[in-house]
Amino acid sequence: MGNFLAGKVVAVTGAGRGIGRAVALACAAEGAKVVVNDYGVSIEGGEPTSEVAQGVVKEIESAGGTAVAVADDVSSMAGGQRIVDTAVSEYGRIDGVVCVAGILRERMLFNMSEDEWDPVVQTHLKGTFTVFRAAAAVMRKQKSGTLIGFTSGNHQGSVAQANYSSAKGGIISLVRSAALGLNKYGVTANAVAPVARTRMSANVPMELKEIGEPEDVAAFVVYLLSERAREEQITGQVYTVAGPKIAVWAQPRELRAGYAEGGSWTPEKIADFLPGAVGTDPMPMLEQLQEMARAAAAKERPNQ
Repeated sequence: MGNFLAGKVVAVTGAGRGIGRAVALACAAEGAKVVVNDYGVSIEGGEPTSEVAQGVVKEIESAGGTAVAVADDVSSMAGGQRIVDTAVSEYGRIDGVVCVAGILRERMLFNMSEDEWDPVVQTHLKGTFTVFRAAAAVMRKQKSGTLIGFTSGNHQGSVAQANYSSAKGGIISLVRSAALGLNKYGVTANAVAPVARTRMSANVPMELKEIGEPEDVAAFVVYLLSERAREEQITGQVYTVAGPKIAVWAQPRELRAGYAEGGSWTPEKIADFLPGAVGTDPMPMLEQLQEMARAAAAKERPNQ
């Protein structure tokens, strides 16, 4: 047992398997008391069960740690509230929440149904909001705490997961909003975009050049939850963790701007002005798709 998180209480959603489980185990190993949340469904959905969450609790206890299981649906306000309430009632406080819970419904945009859109956005985005909201109310009074959301490199866009990409992009904006709104209360908020071997990454239809294990991500999350990260005032950031690689994403900002002579635009003026003066920002993922299509046509292996 370590002591990087000694005395802290941390709740982890989606903690029954994969990265969530690795985070829960790592937090406990570093001295935190852990609320293990998992609704117990497959990535495609299905009937919930508390067995997976309880199994992680048993692992933690067997290693000498302290944990409690909560099999609740984070996509409901009541579910998110119960996770935080359990931490407070069992351990007296909540120092960190880590929102890993997620599901997939893969479909091309023009074929995607409401039943494939809503559950993904509700689990990822609303599920992060419900826990953040409940935890922020307690952390505001404590004058301390850490919120961690899980996003993905796919927040840039996805060929067949518009629902997932939209939710993951929303989580980044939610994290930045939390960082801004809660800074004066001593609460930090950050997002992690993991690239690790999990049930979800098994569905990625290409070989990933940079990928690690759930434990790599867990180590980084433990750091973000620690006083060391708080001392550095790390907040409002998005980090990729892929095995030995750690990267930080840029903050949104304008690249170029132009102004109309006389203060007003017409479509004709824009057509003449925009391409040369303002232009576009290249879309890396679109360029990758175009390279893949070119290589496929030439029967070559695409460049990565």
